[in-house]
Amino acid sequence: MPLPRLLAFSLGSIPAYMLISMTGVYLPPFYAGKMGVTLTVIGATIGLLRLADLGLDIALGWLMDNTRTPIGRYRPWYLAGLPVLWLSVYKVFNPPASPDTTYLFTWYILLYVAYSMLVLGHSAWAATISGKYHERSRMFGWMLGIGVAGSSFLGLLPLLTHRKIAPADPGSIPTIGWIIMAVSTVAVIVAFFSTKERATPVAAKERNTLKDYFAVITNPSMFRLVAADLFLILGPGASAPIYLFFFREAKGFTPTDVGLLLIPYGAAGILAAPIWAKIAQRLGKHRTVQLAGLIYAVCQTILMLVPAGMFWATFASMFSVGFCAAAFIVLIRAMVADVADELRLTTGQERSGVLYALVTLTQKLGSSLAVAIIYPILDMFHYVAKPGYHNTPEAIRGLEICYVFAPIILVVIGSACLVGYKLDAKRQDEIRSALEELDAKEYAAAAE
Repeated sequence: MPLPRLLAFSLGSIPAYMLISMTGVYLPPFYAGKMGVTLTVIGATIGLLRLADLGLDIALGWLMDNTRTPIGRYRPWYLAGLPVLWLSVYKVFNPPASPDTTYLFTWYILLYVAYSMLVLGHSAWAATISGKYHERSRMFGWMLGIGVAGSSFLGLLPLLTHRKIAPADPGSIPTIGWIIMAVSTVAVIVAFFSTKERATPVAAKERNTLKDYFAVITNPSMFRLVAADLFLILGPGASAPIYLFFFREAKGFTPTDVGLLLIPYGAAGILAAPIWAKIAQRLGKHRTVQLAGLIYAVCQTILMLVPAGMFWATFASMFSVGFCAAAFIVLIRAMVADVADELRLTTGQERSGVLYALVTLTQKLGSSLAVAIIYPILDMFHYVAKPGYHNTPEAIRGLEICYVFAPIILVVIGSACLVGYKLDAKRQDEIRSALEELDAKEYAAAAE
């Protein structure tokens, strides 16, 4: 895929990464202050929200796989996610003065629907563009890099606006919502018109049913990927909802500095994505994920050891942590495309939509579990999230433990899930050769 077209296509990742940044880091503390409730209640509410839409991704994946239009299976769904994003972002980022849990449930769920339509549509569409093992690492690497670059723009807003707009400032949330809607509109339209969806021959036996998809998880390769992805999302995700608390109270930074420290984390993803893709060409995707997990544990420990108030040392540590975390999303999603080929060869059915639904589901579940688990633990340490409140040393110690060590444990478990993974480059080449031969026969039969 030529680089200019790949860059245009990768712009389509920006809306999802902007939503990840806001829902993972800034919106939970915003609603905690807006609704005036405890961290346990906010954590439980967001956790229940995620559980409520667990079946959404599977249903969307099934619908996408069974869609037939002149422009493809997945592109129409991707484009349709844009108006859903407009409405949900407006409502979530512009709540009434005293929103209740019903308001939060209703519009947060619609926001998750928009996110799912954009992520599933874009990822499954990308999987159809190329069947080459290493090209997929390159494509998903650029998709992550461009997506993270777009979301990092939110972290730069304090600098670009002379501190008038900042994600950490509750008063800026409505304005940021409008920014997300505007940027997403441009990104989606450019991506939509940049690249066509590669047609796949429709076999006579291809009649996907919901029942078929429950068997997908029993595929050994996909089972390992889903388990690994859940823990690799839970790891960095465990630190996201308490990021503001940790760097303000444990590390002693101002709200402006806290926003700026997300920039190296995001910038690292931009640089790291193509580098991890190159490393994967030598080591294989699953071994590269395991290597990244090991280095992540080391870098996260170093972050804890950096003395409070040292901005540039913390800046460098955040860069190193973000560099490692980038490998998880890039390579797991490239590996899902390989599993989709394996399943199409063995079953004759195209299941990219539901396969990406599974890893999108783990991403949602992982981020929600992080909030649902970490916030109650902070409550156990008697940590109070109210601005201006002076927490006890014991509460701050609990905050530090949650931020630093929980992610390390979870990432190590996720890396261990890939021990014994067998779908490497050699096996993928064999699968692609068999699929190309099968496709040629089906095209010839259709022509007759």
